[in-house]
Amino acid sequence: MRGMNSLVSLSLVAGAWAGPVQKRWQPNVPRNPDYPLDEVDKLEESIMPNVEEWVTTRTGTFGNCTLETAGIRREWSDLSVDERKEYISAVLCLQSKPSKIPEGKAPGALSRFDDFVATHMTMAGQLHSPTHLFAAHRYFIYAYEKALRDECGYKGYQPYMNYDRYAEDPINSPMFDGSDSSMGGNGGPYNYTGVPQPFPRPYNLIPPAGGGGCVTEGPFKDMVVSLGPKGALFRDLEPNPRADGLGSNPRCLRRDINKYSAMGGRANYTYSAIMDNDDVNSFYNRYLGMPQLKGDPYPWGLHSAGHYIMGGDPGGDFYCSPGDPAFYFHHGMLDRVWWIWQMQDPVNRVHAVPGSGAMPMPPMLMMRDGELTIGEVPAALQKRQNVTDLIVDLGWTAPPVKLMDLNDLLGGLGGEMCYIYV
Repeated sequence: MRGMNSLVSLSLVAGAWAGPVQKRWQPNVPRNPDYPLDEVDKLEESIMPNVEEWVTTRTGTFGNCTLETAGIRREWSDLSVDERKEYISAVLCLQSKPSKIPEGKAPGALSRFDDFVATHMTMAGQLHSPTHLFAAHRYFIYAYEKALRDECGYKGYQPYMNYDRYAEDPINSPMFDGSDSSMGGNGGPYNYTGVPQPFPRPYNLIPPAGGGGCVTEGPFKDMVVSLGPKGALFRDLEPNPRADGLGSNPRCLRRDINKYSAMGGRANYTYSAIMDNDDVNSFYNRYLGMPQLKGDPYPWGLHSAGHYIMGGDPGGDFYCSPGDPAFYFHHGMLDRVWWIWQMQDPVNRVHAVPGSGAMPMPPMLMMRDGELTIGEVPAALQKRQNVTDLIVDLGWTAPPVKLMDLNDLLGGLGGEMCYIYV
């Protein structure tokens, strides 16, 4: 199995970060030799002098957050088998703990894991507005990681998924090969037309990849999905007993591990999004795949490409997508991409927020009564908002905080948020 036991420790970028006299700070973490560094990995290495300078020269309140104290978020396949199993155990622990949502608010939430799904469903508008998308999801990932650590004893940090590593054959990757150290396998065969993308018109279609049925291998083969569906693409799903999707609707975890979707997240797309877009609005637009690149065979944008790698139910549902445990790896990758973009020019980019030049997220296409329809677009997705004192409120999942306190990955929330990606 690729990279399962052949991890090596590398001293990263010694040449790039070291001057002729003084050796600069560098993380010393294991890398999986089965996956040579891609162009985005190398770009990430190259920003470390900028990161170091930013941390040492910025002003404000950052607690004890330094490069030396920062948590290191790593790619899943760079973790050892034992480290992967420790993470999986923490997720299963979270799925076994009772929900903390007030009674009657989300009766379908069966566990602490479901609390995060219900948060994403009820606050989808805020989480996906142009001003909130980056920072609010950073906070969402932070809150989930904190629950794994504080409530389930996890000692590590939230891993991310480098799409490029798995794009050619995601089903046989360390993420989805169905082993006991994976995030579970593919779903069984299911006949559906694919995942429609809402722009340009007529819509693009991410082709189906042969799965879509229940997951039968790996640590989550017995997982019960309860919330939703709300924006489902599959015709045969039972509707939720509540219109808001928060009722109890128990069913299996379904996936279509999709190489076609993954191809839209290859390193060339990510590298171009970071390097060819100097302002935050252009970067945000490219992150969503807008406007479509002429002649692009995989025009999904990074956001959709990552979401539909696992697809299925609930992973392919705009609202309940955190119901698939792999969701957090996807948004970890997107947070990493944003961080690399920020650190190209931290003085001017760390506190840049998408605004009037950002294209609103397009409406989701979904199946209803066997027909493809355009879903609702929450009003907040279309709003242009003043970022001054803007609040990110995750309800029962995490306390409300100022959006601008989330922009700095190394020192946000007064130093409580303190990470780098490697």
